[in-house]
Amino acid sequence: MQVREVMTQRPDYCPADATIRQVAERMRQDNSGFEPLVEGDRIVGTVTDRDLTVRALAEGKNPDDKASSIATSEVLYAFEDQDVKDVLRNMQEQHVQRLVVLNNQSDKRLVGVVTLSDIADRCADDQMAREIANCSKHYH
Repeated sequence: MQVREVMTQRPDYCPADATIRQVAERMRQDNSGFEPLVEGDRIVGTVTDRDLTVRALAEGKNPDDKASSIATSEVLYAFEDQDVKDVLRNMQEQHVQRLVVLNNQSDKRLVGVVTLSDIADRCADDQMAREIANCSKHYH
């Protein structure tokens, strides 16, 4: 199974100059805990619900500050034609539960997001279920 078969796609994402409030509102609207920040179809950072609490709230940020001030600039990603099992191993190694999805190695255009939940929804075998469980364990 390839990532394109399980990933979540949206027509648009928050622009790079979005405020913390705009990102939080978008997460609420989409019932998501992860928002890529983009310039055109290029990703420049990501914000998680954890970033909103640990970085923004705990550091006394203003809701109208730029979300880029709390975003993670090191973007972890998968390609849409990658095998889901390889992506699960990568998630486990990186200690993450979400990756942005890029179209291919040359263009690197944002086409979606893949989460453990996306994969679990389409889990078809015991081995994949074990991989998902391994990715969900607490990190030390």
